[in-house]
Amino acid sequence: MSRDLNGSAILVTGGSSGLGAAVVTAVAKAGGRPYVIDRQAPADDVPWVECDLADTRAAEAATRRIAEQAGGIDGVVTAAGMDVPGRLADVPGETWDRIVAVDLLATAAVIRAALPWLERAHGTVVTVASTLGVKAVSDATAYCAAKFGVVGFTRALAAELAGSVGVTLLVPGGMRTAFFDDRDERYKPGPDAVLNDPADTAAAVLFALSQPPGCAVRELVVCAEQESSYP
Repeated sequence: MSRDLNGSAILVTGGSSGLGAAVVTAVAKAGGRPYVIDRQAPADDVPWVECDLADTRAAEAATRRIAEQAGGIDGVVTAAGMDVPGRLADVPGETWDRIVAVDLLATAAVIRAALPWLERAHGTVVTVASTLGVKAVSDATAYCAAKFGVVGFTRALAAELAGSVGVTLLVPGGMRTAFFDDRDERYKPGPDAVLNDPADTAAAVLFALSQPPGCAVRELVVCAEQESSYP
């Protein structure tokens, strides 16, 4: 029997756009209460805390603030992510570090801060990796390092929290979002690229969040049928 998300407080990082926004919409439609940590405001009437997730201590503080505001946290979805493709020698060090901080270190920081409430609720964590967390490509050293790290972190976390918090690793393929908008043209998906609708990936996230205590969906790969970056 699935868990009823009605009234559940679900924290979504990066919930103002892309997959995060799609998760917020799906949670709200299921009767849940989405809360967002992001640098930009989410959809109208969604409670949020402004935070630069590259500052991991600030990310922890923002998580605790939301937990207190919501009266607890039943689930966390770490959808925030960024990438600036380029060869290692060409990507400025501060940019490289920021990608790893937002994509990997903030994932750990938010979950760490949310743990007391998640354990109390026997809640669920869904981390967001990438198909480039299981397959390495050129000109993506920071992104691959971060997303490979999310894969290892999540698998270890699942072992650590078994019996107290559900942990799901989501491995999404490319989606039709603004994620690619600021890239150099050579790094943007071509006109024939096959990309997923983020709402479909969000539905998989909701499935993971809806599992009853004691039943964990350990890993989900959700991508377009003709996804070229997996495996």
